[in-house]
Order: sequence, then structure tokens, then C-alpha cells
Amino acid sequence: MSDTPPSSPEPSDAPPAASVPVHRVRALARVVFTVFLLTFIASRVLVILIMERKIPDLFFHMGQTHVHHLNYGIFLLCIVSGLLLFFQVSERERWWSAVAYGFGLALTFDEFGMWLHLGGGYWQRASFDAVIVVASLFGMIAFAPRLEKMRAHHWITGISALAATLLFYLLLFKSLDYADAKLGPRLQHLEERGPQ
Repeated sequence: MSDTPPSSPEPSDAPPAASVPVHRVRALARVVFTVFLLTFIASRVLVILIMERKIPDLFFHMGQTHVHHLNYGIFLLCIVSGLLLFFQVSERERWWSAVAYGFGLALTFDEFGMWLHLGGGYWQRASFDAVIVVASLFGMIAFAPRLEKMRAHHWITGISALAATLLFYLLLFKSLDYADAKLGPRLQHLEERGPQ
């Protein structure tokens, strides 16, 4: 038995690479961006309504275990990546994959703080920070001009927008610290007395 790895397939044996044109990437990024934001907002609103007991407890329980919605997101991301990795998909199926990807990404990053602190509560600041970073990334992919079309005024506008964004995030994080100090105890109390 030889320890040499099998040779790579000849180029004629390999399936054609499925590349996505740049304009389609940007359109798909807009789908992910939109679904991500709407899902994040909807999940936060639903959790608040459940914890305030304004709507029935929609949390899924397996015995005494509360299955957090980040798990749904993880499974959805696994399914989407598996489908895109192992199957050729049509443009319509790719669009639906972008919808599912944005949905799964939002469910997962909404509880990002729990990735870092498994015993921590739902209202961790790290989750908000992660959502802001992911939304910014997809916003830039979706709406920034292509590099080959960038001119001097685009670069000046981009650098100005980047500086303004950094300033905005600095102020946002300071305001989130203030909000966390004011609202954090109330949200923690809400979580403790809400359905488990």
C-alpha cells in the first residue's frame, strides 16, 4: 500500500466552477442584509413580548431545556452551506438560499453573547455589537460600488463615510453603554421573571 495521496483529477474531469457574477453577488448581499435586519428586529420584538407575557410562550422546550433560537440559526446555516456546497443550484434556488442564510445568520448572531458566555443572559451587549458588525459588512457588500468603477470622488466619499461610520459606532457604543446601565437591570429582571 502506498502512502502517496491520490492525484488530483484532470481538468476535464472536474465539474465547471459555478461562479456568481458580481452584480448577482451584490443583489444576493442585499437580500441577506434585508432579511438579516428584519429577522433580528422581529426576534427581539418577539422575545420582549413573550417575556412581558403579552403573547403566549413560543419558546421551544425539550424537557427542562429551553432551546434557544441560535440553535435554529446554526442548523439553518449548516443546511444552506451543505446545499450550496454539494449541489448545483439555479438562480432562484440561490435567491432562496440567500433568504435562508440571512434568516439563520440573524437568529445565530442575535444570541452571539451566548457564544462567549454560555451561562449569560439574552441581553448581552456582545450580541448587539456582533449584529452591528455583520449588518455593516453586508451593507457594504450590497451597496458599495464595484472596485473597477471606483473613481476619486468614490474614494473620497468612501473614506468620509468610513470616518463617519467609525464616529457613529463610537457614539453608538457609548450610548449603548449608557443604555445598558439604565436598561440592563430592567431587561435582566424581565428575563428572570419571564418564561424559562
